[in-house]
Amino acid sequence: MLEPRATHLLKTLIDLYIAEGQPVGSRVLSRQSGLDLSPASVRNIMADLEDMGFIESPHTSAGRVPTSRGYRFFVDSLMVVEPMARRDIERLELEINTDARPQQLVANAATLLSRLSRFAGIVLTPKRKEVLFRHLEFLRLSDERILLIVVSPEGDVQNRILETRHRFTDEELGAASRLFNSHFVGMPVAAIRERLAEELKTLRQDIASLMTSAIDISEKAMTHTEAVIVGESNLLQSEDLTDKMEHLRHLFSAFEQKTSLVHLLDAAQKADGMQIYIGAESGVSPLDECSVITAPYQVDGELLGTVGVIGPTRMAYERVIPIVDVTAKLLSGALSQKR
Repeated sequence: MLEPRATHLLKTLIDLYIAEGQPVGSRVLSRQSGLDLSPASVRNIMADLEDMGFIESPHTSAGRVPTSRGYRFFVDSLMVVEPMARRDIERLELEINTDARPQQLVANAATLLSRLSRFAGIVLTPKRKEVLFRHLEFLRLSDERILLIVVSPEGDVQNRILETRHRFTDEELGAASRLFNSHFVGMPVAAIRERLAEELKTLRQDIASLMTSAIDISEKAMTHTEAVIVGESNLLQSEDLTDKMEHLRHLFSAFEQKTSLVHLLDAAQKADGMQIYIGAESGVSPLDECSVITAPYQVDGELLGTVGVIGPTRMAYERVIPIVDVTAKLLSGALSQKR
């Protein structure tokens, strides 16, 4: 526990640093804190805060900046979050719910998070429990490469490349597409596999192999959980990150690979409610200079995924937290209407 004057000075220092991005010196803090303390007294308290790991001195600067521990204390104990105005929520609801397809709703949510926060918006897509097909099609790209197009009942489209040793003609692939669409549309994968086992007995081996591969790859594609990221380039405008090019390279590599981000958002979804990861708390090394704010979205009490914002640790947490919270609720509501 910090004594009241130290608590007040720490909050003032963090507020000033978030707003201005410059290390805060004792004279400025003495003037801005509203406390009747001399710069010398403020320096003594700042020294105590530094010893406790809440603030630090960057390079040779006389001022101080918050550490990850300082931000954590600020977020947990000092920050005051104001709810978003109802009229603003209603306007955002119209923006997110512009398309009936769940895939587009997720993309709308990521775009909304990025635009409002001015950082990177990220959404973990729902994982389907049961895979159904509305349409499947084979298109020949070359002698040994086939494009598999799979459309879900919701209209989501997945494209995958099949490698094959047999040289299928366009007519053969068209016939295979018609066979699948006339026999298996609307059926769950387990039922398709059972019925396909009987159908394959009457098909040529190469066609049977193609069908089996299509089912296996389609199931993986349709049940695969992905992270939709929008606005990564916003982080290039952050002064806190642009002078750390090596870190930015690792960060954008993580955005491209997405695997570690999917794991983080999946863990956040399993936690209780909104989660705030500051610096190294995320356990993802490329995010050590960033903060991640997440909230789960759901339909009928079933957790489907996670929405979040990724930005520098120097962010206006009290502004970004309501953005993430409201977006999660709006996405939940929009998806509920589609069921």
